[in-house]
Amino acid sequence: MRASTRRVFVAGPAGRLECAIDAPAGAPRGVALVAHPHPLHGGTLDNKVVQTLAKAFVELGYAVLRPNFRGVGASEGSHDEGRGEVDDLAAALDYAQREFGGGAPVLAGFSFGAAMQTRLAARVAPERMVLVGLAVKRIEVGAVPPDTLVVHGEHDDTVPLGDLLDWARPLEQPIVVVPGTDHFFHGKLHVLRGIVKSNWRS
Repeated sequence: MRASTRRVFVAGPAGRLECAIDAPAGAPRGVALVAHPHPLHGGTLDNKVVQTLAKAFVELGYAVLRPNFRGVGASEGSHDEGRGEVDDLAAALDYAQREFGGGAPVLAGFSFGAAMQTRLAARVAPERMVLVGLAVKRIEVGAVPPDTLVVHGEHDDTVPLGDLLDWARPLEQPIVVVPGTDHFFHGKLHVLRGIVKSNWRS
């Protein structure tokens, strides 16, 4: 992603986890953990939406950790249908907080990764959450804090906007809809980056 990106291996519950770390120039204000889309559909820590989220958080002053879930890239283990993947995130977060300091983390993710972060949030009280293209149809999604930033593409045909609204309506959860884009935010990554940064507390 950036020349300063570091690759590290973190001890995970199914073996070592490959992670990318990006840190701001000065002392970080906190830790942001960013989770990638579905491992069985090409999702990795190098996904463009995941990289865009990481860039936004570095610019906001966070140290950012992006793990590859078990069985992805150089991470050991095999896909666990969303069960062990939450444990992977917990292990990566534990490492990041030891490396950069504790405090409530930012939990962010894209698609499957966003769903996994809602499950992690049941264990770890986050500073805030950012969920992009949240996979609500085929994956059980946990509760989210009221100030969660949820961003979705108008023409998402992987997770149709109507399905997301059905999930959001009983929760009274606002959604930021990006017009004219799909699940992967093709041509609109700069818009996504701007939404995250403009909706953040200073």
